[in-house]
Amino acid sequence: MNRTIINSYLIGEFLKTFINIVLIFCCLGLIMNLFEEINFFKNYEVGILMPISLSLMVIPSILINLLPFILFLSSMVVFIKLKDNRDIIALKTFGFSNINFLILFSLASIFISIVILFVFNPLTSATVKYYEDIKGRYDLDKSHLASINSNGIWIREKDGNNINIIKSERLEGDQLINISIYKFNENYILSSRIDASEARISENPWILQNGRKIDFKKENIIEEFLTFKFESTFNVEKLNSIYSNLDTVSFFNLITNMESLVSKGYNPTLLTEKKHFYLSLPFFLVLMVCLASMFTLNTNDRKQNTYYILLSIIVCVIIFYFKNFSTALGTTEKIPIILSVW
Repeated sequence: MNRTIINSYLIGEFLKTFINIVLIFCCLGLIMNLFEEINFFKNYEVGILMPISLSLMVIPSILINLLPFILFLSSMVVFIKLKDNRDIIALKTFGFSNINFLILFSLASIFISIVILFVFNPLTSATVKYYEDIKGRYDLDKSHLASINSNGIWIREKDGNNINIIKSERLEGDQLINISIYKFNENYILSSRIDASEARISENPWILQNGRKIDFKKENIIEEFLTFKFESTFNVEKLNSIYSNLDTVSFFNLITNMESLVSKGYNPTLLTEKKHFYLSLPFFLVLMVCLASMFTLNTNDRKQNTYYILLSIIVCVIIFYFKNFSTALGTTEKIPIILSVW
């Protein structure tokens, strides 16, 4: 029998099983996330299409984070299918060994990871960003908003009858760098402006340093200051929450624009963790294939399939727990972040 035909058949079965498992997870994710979106939009007249479309936008990103578990289940299913059909026994008579199966499916998993990282991940990052932009338009607290773009950090907040528009070049630690604060009255007429080299926003009120205040209500009187207290509803934790969803940053962007992302205010530790999660993904998938093979290729007894499936899922959950625990140790700097991921 032609070895190429056998390899094509096995890889085809593996990829077909993988796609079926992905579709199952998509359906489950759609059902679970749809309830959350419907609950969010219960006070808006948007119809059912909006929650469905938003759920479809965010599900691909969730699937990437669950990819090792999905590929593990795919490997388990295809191994059991080949074993139940006696294909494994038949192929072993033609010289196939467990190592051959393992190498073939490992190469397929590496191919899947490359396609995910360089083709689908940029698309999912864009859809998650679009998802968050749409959800932000329906935020119930529209009087207090913050945004990060290529022009820096922008904050809009309501202060009594006044409205403050705050612009900063970037966030460094707990400080906003090169900050300008524009205060408008209820008629949207500019009443004052404050410029400062930096502002410490770890708590309220903010402490502005080395700046000046221009009062347009008093014939443009300019007041220089070394320190100035400014009351705001925002603090560093609230601003950092804007950067918390790194699913909006693609793998390619992490590799090519790491310094730019840090300069915009993204946490460098979290960026490093996310980048190495993507870099380690092909190896992680190969390990999950190996784990699946350990539970299925060592026996031909069909009666033990259910036992091995349950046991392997438990082991897989434990692996994910320790993976997340290790990552948490890295992000809290208990151990080096790169070591924690790998």
